[in-house]
Formats: sequence, C-alpha cells, structure tokens
Amino acid sequence: MVRSSVRGEVPPLEGLDAADAVDDAMVRAPQGQDVPGGNGARRPRRRRVLRWTAVVLAVATLGTAGAGYLYYRHLNANLKKDALNIGDAKDRAAESKANAAGQKPLNILLIGSDARNTAENQKLGGAKDTFNTAPRADVQMLVHVSADRTNMSVISMPRDTLLQIPKCTDPDTGKVYAASTSLAMTNDSLGRGGPGCTVATWEKLTDIHIDHFMMVDFSGVVSMADAIGGVPVCVDADIYSHTASGHGSGLKLKKGTTSIKGKQALQWLRTRYGFEDGSDIARTKAQHMYMNSMVRQLRANATLGNPGKLRDLAETATEALTVDTGLGTVTQLYDLSKELKKVPTRRITMTTMPWVYSSDGNRVLPEPADAAKLFRLVREDIALDGKDKKKTTKTKTSTDPAAADDRIAVQVQNATRSGTEAAVTGRAATIARLLVGKGFDQAVADTSTLLGEDETVVRYPSADLEGDAQRVAKALGVPARQVKKSTDVSGVTLVVGADWRSGTEYTAAEDDDETPESAGALNGADTKACMHVDPDYTW
Repeated sequence: MVRSSVRGEVPPLEGLDAADAVDDAMVRAPQGQDVPGGNGARRPRRRRVLRWTAVVLAVATLGTAGAGYLYYRHLNANLKKDALNIGDAKDRAAESKANAAGQKPLNILLIGSDARNTAENQKLGGAKDTFNTAPRADVQMLVHVSADRTNMSVISMPRDTLLQIPKCTDPDTGKVYAASTSLAMTNDSLGRGGPGCTVATWEKLTDIHIDHFMMVDFSGVVSMADAIGGVPVCVDADIYSHTASGHGSGLKLKKGTTSIKGKQALQWLRTRYGFEDGSDIARTKAQHMYMNSMVRQLRANATLGNPGKLRDLAETATEALTVDTGLGTVTQLYDLSKELKKVPTRRITMTTMPWVYSSDGNRVLPEPADAAKLFRLVREDIALDGKDKKKTTKTKTSTDPAAADDRIAVQVQNATRSGTEAAVTGRAATIARLLVGKGFDQAVADTSTLLGEDETVVRYPSADLEGDAQRVAKALGVPARQVKKSTDVSGVTLVVGADWRSGTEYTAAEDDDETPESAGALNGADTKACMHVDPDYTW
C-alpha cells in the first residue's frame, strides 16, 4: 500500500527546554502496552511510542538550536500517513462529547505491525515464509487521555481475540473487504485495507470514537531502545526464553533488575515462552511493565543534550512512523505531546481487555460483562485508577412522547450467544410473549438470526421512535443508558443479550465505576512490578 508524506510548519518551540520535551515524550510512551492473546509482536507498539518520543525530543532540541525550517520539512516528509477509519459510517462511533469546560478526551490507537516487508524486519521477526505477506496488527492498544488531562487509561487487546471485523475499503486501491461472516482474529484487520480497518474494528467493538492512530513495525524497537539508553526491567528468577524446538525470543537475564536496550529490549517485548504461563496475556503484562519503566526513566533522565544524537533519533522515528492524516506533521505530533505532558505518571493506568478462552482454548473472546464495563468507563471518560470525583450521568428523556403501548411495534431479537455459551433456543419468542402480556400487542420475535450481544439493549433508528424505545425499556426494567440509536434497525428493536438468558425479569448489572479486576490494572508509578519466570525456563 502506497503511503503519502506530508509537510508542515515549524512548531512554536520557543522557551521549550530538553526537559520539557522529554516530559512530553515520556507521557506518551506509556501507551506501548502489551496485548494478550497470541504469538506476537507487541513491541511494535512500544516502538512507535519510542519513536514518537524521539521526534518530540529532537524537534524541541534542534528547534532551540536553530536547526531551521528545512530540517522540519525534511522530518515531515519522512512521516507516512494513512486514512483514519476506512469502515462504513454505520459502524463508526459517535464523537466524544465535551465536558462542562468544553474539553474533549483524546483516544489514540497504537498499532504494532508484524510486517516482514524489509530485510531488517524479516531478520527481527523471523518466519521466512511470511516475507512480504499481508501485515497483521499484533499489538493493539487504545490510549485514552481524559478531557481534563488529569489521567490516562490504556486498554490492550490480545492479538488472538476473535471478533467481527467490519466492512473496510482500501483507500489506495478501492478494494472492498466484506465484513467477516464469522469470528476472525483481530490482528487480521490490518491486512484488510490498512490501519484504518483496525480503527474501524475497535470502534465497532467498543463504541469508542478514535481520534488518531500511530503505527510502527519491528525495526524501530532496537534503535529506539538504544536511544533511551536502557530501560530497567525485573524478573523473579534467571530466565532463558528458548526451547529445544527453537521457540522463544532468546531473552536471557539474571534474577533481579536489569537495564535492557537494543535487541534485548525487543526480546523482552516479544517474550512469551518463559513468562508466567507462556501465554500472550503474560507477554502483555511484561510489555506494560516495560512501558511504565520507560516513562519513569525518561522523566528521571530529562537531559539528552547531544543534538547530533537527537537528530539521529528524529530520523529514525519519523521514518518508521505511520499516522493518520490528523497527525501527519511534526507540528501536530508536538501539539499532541503538549497535551500528553499534562498527565502525571501516577495517573496512568494500563489494562488488558477482559477475556475468556474460546471453545477450543486456542483463542480468546471479550468477556461479556467485564469487557463491556471497561469500554463503558473509557467511553464515559471515567478514570480507571478510581481517583476521579464521582460523576453523575444524566439520562436524556425524549422530547417525542411515546405512543400507547399497544401501538408500539417491537421486534425482539435473540442475542444470548456468548463466547462460552450457545444462544438460548426460543429466547426471542419468550420475551415477545412477555411484552404482549404487558400490553405491547405488536411485539414479535425475529427468528431469522441468532446474535451475540454482551448486554441487553433497545435500539431505535430515528428520533421520532426514541420515546417508544424508552417506554419499552422502562416496561422491562432495562436502564435508560441501554437505549441506543442505531442505523442497523428499521424500528424499535429489543435485543436480548447474554445478560438475560433466562427468566422474565431483567436485572441490570450494578452500575458502579470500578475497573474490573480481570483487566489487570497496572499503575504507571509502580516500581515494584516484577515478571514471574516459569521454572522450566530458568538457567
């Protein structure tokens, strides 16, 4: 896929010292968390963050040194850009709403590509038979910066997560990739037209609007790790990630804390064999630890005073980075860094999407209740560290009055299928009869399809049916927050989810704002985190 490059103006850098630049960059760095679920290339994500850091540092330092406009233009030309979202409009999430002060949150998707499209990437990634094949999004991390810039929340998705990939259209070739008709691995989204399809997949799954994406591949991890000068990581025993059959990253460390850089940093980010249970979930945890440590390291050593070294870093970073058109210049990246700088390390929370194993045990799926809750917290701009002041959400009542119950046409769909259980037979018909018994004479069951929804919802297509939808929800005890406008339906539609598989009384999940324990939250200021080593991989 051909990517275009862009040029921009010199950012306003007067008065910015190297420490300020490092602060900007370090806050951004935490984004490079690990993702559970599969084999892996988690480091791309991290690498991208690192490169971004280098851009900010180099631009700031060289700017104050008078490097000049031409060099800025050169760096801008290095940047590659691509379309932000290449999915259909109906699959896109609504833009985030501003808070009372007029501030909006920022949502940035970090993507680590496992592309083997260069000799360097092939050497680092291995698997010779995959050279120049379609890239996969092996690292996916959503970075949410709160509207008031007081906190940052990060959600990693395991690369082996099974989900529905929406229809995507390649912006360069016009090729249309039809929506998946069965569950597909989320990392396949990148090969369906580019990073804009990965963005579309996240928006469809989470209903969270994504403002930007940043993507990197293998080759930048090593150089950027060297640029930082080393990142301290900890293991609770000697580790050698290597098997007799040749699997493993090759990581070899002694027990305790070691400062890693270069190829060793890449090995850490890719290690699965040897960490905890050997899963991609464990690798995600290790990546989170690395990112938090990197942020702290940058803050502690906010003096990179070698302009020549920073110039090299800027070259490496901008050449490796692919961004959406809204971040297509160094100026725009710098402006973003100023926003990220406002978040203190202690308010950064890294999490992994709650998951369950698929029926064959080889893949994972979003855990219905906890994943939905985690997505809601981010969608509603609620800090995952639990330190927000209590927010009250007001439910808007429709200005269009509901029709009489017996005049409201309701279609009932069975969406009780979950990642671990099949759909409940006849569930739509059961609830349709329940509605008729409550006076909704026009309620009918749609038996044409069996869906999978974590939560029961009432959908409506247009404002003139909003009041009717709210009335149906109220009659069944479904919370108003679960009444949603959707272009996927043609009338008021009750979707009976996996949270209502039996009975005739709906019990809504407790609407608390605590981060699910299954998300494995890790605080950015935690200096005691240490990876557990599988005894079979000690030396």
